[in-house]
Amino acid sequence: MISRFSIEQVFETARVEEVIGDFVNLKKAGSNFKGLSPFSDERSPSFVVSPVKQIWKDFSSGKGGNAVTFLMEHEHFTYPEAIKYLARKYNIEIEETEQTNEQKEEANERESLYLVNEFANTYFQKILYKTDQGKSIGLSYFKERGFTDATIKAFNLGYSLDEWQGFTDEALKKGYQIQFLEKTGLTIVKEDKRFDRFKGRVMFPIHSMSGRILGFGGRILGTDKKAAKYMNSPESEVYHKSKILYGLFHAKQAIAKEDNCYLVEGYTDVIQFHQTGIKNVVASSGTALSPEQIRLINRLTKNITVLFDSDAAGLRASVRGIDLILEQGMNVKVCTFPKGEDPDSFARQNTLEELSAYLDENAKDFIQFKASLLVEDAKNDPIKKADTIREIVNSIAKIPDPIKREIYIRECSHIMDISEQVLFTTLAQINKKGSQDPGNQQPPEQRAFEVMRTEKPTQKINHQYELELKIIEILLLYGNETEQFEDLVLKEDEKSGELKLEPVIHEAKVFEKIYLDLQEDEMQFSDEGFKNLYYVIIDALHQSKEFQLKDFINKLDQNMANEVTTILMNDERYSLHDWERNHIVPKEKKETIAQLVTQTILSLRCFLIDQKVVEYQSDITRPNVNTMSIMEDVRDYLRLKTLLSKKLGKVVSG
Repeated sequence: MISRFSIEQVFETARVEEVIGDFVNLKKAGSNFKGLSPFSDERSPSFVVSPVKQIWKDFSSGKGGNAVTFLMEHEHFTYPEAIKYLARKYNIEIEETEQTNEQKEEANERESLYLVNEFANTYFQKILYKTDQGKSIGLSYFKERGFTDATIKAFNLGYSLDEWQGFTDEALKKGYQIQFLEKTGLTIVKEDKRFDRFKGRVMFPIHSMSGRILGFGGRILGTDKKAAKYMNSPESEVYHKSKILYGLFHAKQAIAKEDNCYLVEGYTDVIQFHQTGIKNVVASSGTALSPEQIRLINRLTKNITVLFDSDAAGLRASVRGIDLILEQGMNVKVCTFPKGEDPDSFARQNTLEELSAYLDENAKDFIQFKASLLVEDAKNDPIKKADTIREIVNSIAKIPDPIKREIYIRECSHIMDISEQVLFTTLAQINKKGSQDPGNQQPPEQRAFEVMRTEKPTQKINHQYELELKIIEILLLYGNETEQFEDLVLKEDEKSGELKLEPVIHEAKVFEKIYLDLQEDEMQFSDEGFKNLYYVIIDALHQSKEFQLKDFINKLDQNMANEVTTILMNDERYSLHDWERNHIVPKEKKETIAQLVTQTILSLRCFLIDQKVVEYQSDITRPNVNTMSIMEDVRDYLRLKTLLSKKLGKVVSG
């Protein structure tokens, strides 16, 4: 168990914008930061981080919370794992009691798989540096590739002994269970036999975005022609090939900083680029590029440069990946290397300046690349040329942005020497065919009018819900602040004898004012969630003179913390639309807290009176009721409503 002191130290030190900034490309938006949701596929940012409140809210998925909840949602950490991750990030020493064997056995399967992978990672590195076989075979191979010791250690490279059970025997000896060794794929179990999957291979650990070991890639160094050159861990609870990019853990900060991501094919391509000095590079690890992998990059940048070697067959096969990138609304360039070269070999033979210059000069727009690649096949054949043009327009049709589509159509017209009108007609035909295909969806802007026509009518606003929400928000933001409240009381004018509203000033804590007003009128929250939250907040404010919102949220259970985050970030959604840049400046609530409190309470009282009057009016139609009594009650409520409306008018105008 982690000590309470350590947990509080982590919460005190961790900055939510720094933690999330390791995973999402955040941009300043007023006092907040905004970015693309890491939990859903979107092209317009709806993810907001508040450094002041130390919370985040994702308006597209509804998720929200603090730094710890982000790690639990995004990285699927348990609560202790998230605390330990933050402790490592901020160099905080964790105090915890030693786990018993029983507690270790109770660890969930997912955590057990992580533990096995972490052990394997350490073991393979030890074998590489501490054994004769590791040094003579594995380390020699990495040195031949030009990798320095610093690079080898940075990427946790290792070696698996050329023995049938070298790793498995050591893992079992250390107490790791065979069922988890098998589920990670590190050990293959067949009947009564157990043997190492990666026997005699150099090892490339595959990290999550946060640095946890998810699986491994292994390259064989022997001459066995029947064995696959590269072998990856099989799919498991923690390792999904289509959702992982090799090197992303090492590249994420550089990608966000450079606002560009280089996409290569293999492990050594990534490592060699990184060692040369270009760190914003990731690999699809030999698998076909997937939408999930592209979305990982999309969270950090809108720009991808795909790097290919000069193998023509490989180039044509990779064009499909470019179309997938375009579908995600990203900007894509392509760069090929000279004949006989690949990213690994080219980076090894050139300095950082030479490599950077080559990439800048040779990165082509995707349409130029695709045209040059396909035109080479078509040459003087008109039929093939027509097919080539249609192929290019098919790619353009994938782009969701209509402005970009038009620009690319004009560029295609220029390159392929064909009229824009023909290309636009072809594009329209492709889009029409796509819209009729049940498996396809039109881009959002093409469906705009259809959405407007079929959209359900706007639901009626629940005013009581909105007012109750506002009370909770005020309590959270300003509950512990002391304000001068102006109460309006009826007093008889000495000269005229008429009743007039006169101000009476008194000082109180905001939460005390709200609590007493609600108690005085015996007002109850209609929303059960708000009711529960109200009493939790009031209790916390009564208990602590130094109420801190950040500490309060940290102590709530996950459901209530998510509700609080949603309430606090409700107004922040408008910052996503850059209102201030359009000269629309929302009124700052903090300037008139007392006025806001009084106005909200009075509005709720007026609303409840209206509800009561409606109730009484419906009672009049019932048989055997005292109509006169009901009418008197209604008149009393309406008089009260008139008085409250006058008070409300003075508060709003004042």
